[in-house]
Amino acid sequence: MTDTDPRFTVLGARPGKIVAVHLSYGSRADQRGRRPAAPSYFFKPSSSLAPSGAEIVRPVGTELLAFEGEIALVIGEPARWVTPDAAWSHVASVTAANDFGLYDLRANDKGSNVRSKGGDGYTPLGPAMIDAREVDPTALRLRTWVNGDLVQDDTTAGLIFPLAQIVADLSQHFTLETGDVILTGTPAGSSVVTPGQVVEVQVDAGSLTTGRLRTTVVQGDQPFDPAIGSLPTIDETQRIEAWGSAEAAATAASRTGDVTATGENPTDEAVPVASPVPVTDATAPRLSPTLRDKLERVPVAALSGQLRKRGLNDVTIDGVHALTPGSRFVGTARTLRFVPHREDLFASHGGGQNAQKRAFDAVGEGEVIVIEARGETGSGTLGDILAIRAHARGAAAIVTDGGVRDAEAVAAVGIPVFTAGPHPAVLGRRHVPWETDVAVGCGGTTVEPGDILVGDGDGVIVIPPAIAEEVVDAALAQETEDAWIAEQVASGHPIEGLFPMNAEWRARYESERNA
Repeated sequence: MTDTDPRFTVLGARPGKIVAVHLSYGSRADQRGRRPAAPSYFFKPSSSLAPSGAEIVRPVGTELLAFEGEIALVIGEPARWVTPDAAWSHVASVTAANDFGLYDLRANDKGSNVRSKGGDGYTPLGPAMIDAREVDPTALRLRTWVNGDLVQDDTTAGLIFPLAQIVADLSQHFTLETGDVILTGTPAGSSVVTPGQVVEVQVDAGSLTTGRLRTTVVQGDQPFDPAIGSLPTIDETQRIEAWGSAEAAATAASRTGDVTATGENPTDEAVPVASPVPVTDATAPRLSPTLRDKLERVPVAALSGQLRKRGLNDVTIDGVHALTPGSRFVGTARTLRFVPHREDLFASHGGGQNAQKRAFDAVGEGEVIVIEARGETGSGTLGDILAIRAHARGAAAIVTDGGVRDAEAVAAVGIPVFTAGPHPAVLGRRHVPWETDVAVGCGGTTVEPGDILVGDGDGVIVIPPAIAEEVVDAALAQETEDAWIAEQVASGHPIEGLFPMNAEWRARYESERNA
């Protein structure tokens, strides 16, 4: 019976639906680097509700369980097609909520959050209700603590979408019924929690308060079955969004005791890392099919000539050659930077899911992993396992100004690899994997995430995206012209006056081209 089920005690009954807002606070939007024009939503099952004092289980094989302190609204009078001015009168109560999410399970649900936010205990509410009639919905305060430390503190004045607007908007699409719960989004400060930590959320309206909603994180022992469904998986973007910032994600990337590359962390305590990992969803924009097609038809030499005409001479990645002769690629840059080897830094940065592994796990279709190894070829910067991973994710190529280990096996994978040469030694002999998706220096030129790269037998060239269309169109035109000149030379004409064309030859060329 619902009146004896502790999950629903604070509400008095099991709600018909729980609706949650994706992104609503300005501070959170600024942290994420994207501000929505209108609110968007997802549903959570009522079975995810939990009372204050409950435990939340972090499943086996996961690491990114994140809290989100929120204000929950409980509907009193049914609402359908209500205006923002009338919307608040349909709200009966306000309480504290924690919209927990497991980022390890986001990948396959594409934003619906069914598995990542629908788990048992993932929606604690309470411990007390505040009568909505007694509060100003624009002046509510929300705070969250982890192990007693204040980590979130914001008010509804910081909302992008006022609470009344959210209620009115939802009522345009379906009836909000008595007892329904709306989770109104979280401000900046949401982050990952680990077993043993305690999260508390409180909502205040002047002297009125919900009290602290308390949840303790515990470690589960039941693994997911790969024969039934997909397993937990994370990439760099999920890690950063779970931790709340690139800096926090970088701090979490290196963990005490994880110097054996096992990925295990007995203490589960983060060790600070020096460099951020600034990745966003738009780190490396995809090429349009039309532009990609054009680039695939133009040799690197022709692109180099056009870039030189535009004053760009330092855009070639020097000293790298295709591991497999005849390789060619076109793609956008996804970068990885190594720093010179130092034993203590390798101990803190080299193990587990380090920057090197994160780069290969995060690379997307049509992207090129560009590795800064300072031209140091005294160890490998990748081997066959990482090449297989990049190939499986649809990467266009790998470019490194360092060495490649297991060179023959890497060549057999089938992904184009341009390298300064093979070397049998492992990474830690010369390099420490440091950071990803930052500007890097590879083969004497700077490569930024999202730059366009083209490689062939002549080498690899970097094209600034802003002028790519202009450069490739000019290169195609030049290739057509050069082919015509080659025909004239082959038929016996001397080069003088023809290459480059003087006015007479130019007129003849234009006449034949337009014929």
